[in-house]
Amino acid sequence: MPHFIPKTVAVIFSASTEWRIAREYLNPTEVFPSPFGDWCRITNNEQTLIFIQGGWGKISAAASTQYIIDHWQPDLVVNLGTCGGFAGSGLIKDDIILATETLVYDIVEQMGAPQEATAFYTTPLDLSWLPQPLPMHVKMCRLVSADRDILPNDIPELKEKYQAIAADWESGAIAWVAKRNHKPCLILRGVSDLVNTQTGEAYGNFDLFIESCRRIIPLLIKNLPLWLVGFNTQL
Repeated sequence: MPHFIPKTVAVIFSASTEWRIAREYLNPTEVFPSPFGDWCRITNNEQTLIFIQGGWGKISAAASTQYIIDHWQPDLVVNLGTCGGFAGSGLIKDDIILATETLVYDIVEQMGAPQEATAFYTTPLDLSWLPQPLPMHVKMCRLVSADRDILPNDIPELKEKYQAIAADWESGAIAWVAKRNHKPCLILRGVSDLVNTQTGEAYGNFDLFIESCRRIIPLLIKNLPLWLVGFNTQL
């Protein structure tokens, strides 16, 4: 099948710290406002990359993803950012996760079948277009999302019920909206901190999160072009 570099790519960051570090790294000549956060445009040859802060949490993530698709009609939606890893799952800090599926785990359905509600907001990602071998060493896995930091008491159930090893706040919403709009989606998130069944490394230590972002975000942006070379017109 023919391959090409996608002409328009939307690159979404969620947390304010992630976006601030991304802006510092990109150093754009112009930055524009949106209802959700600032954005900038970088054009290389015939390709346009829209870098934008979509906002934290599922509400902002879903709304901003739809806004981005409506305004720019990107060939590809990318989410770069961080996540928390579960201690004892084989992850270490700075590991990069490539999401193969997203799942929203903080849905509480008590009138009907809970598994149906969870399944509705579970989104498998078609990654068949990615270049082989992959341009970075990554952990390919399901990434679970909730509107909260990882609760230590939730970890055993998340491991057993969903075979999860890491979680964030937004990827489930971004992937779901992209899928509904028939847009391919790439989610790469670095492990900023580990959470065990007692506490998390970054809980009460926000400086640790900032330090992790300063390592992870520039690395993801720098390597992004390498992920795009396998993009396929027939997706």
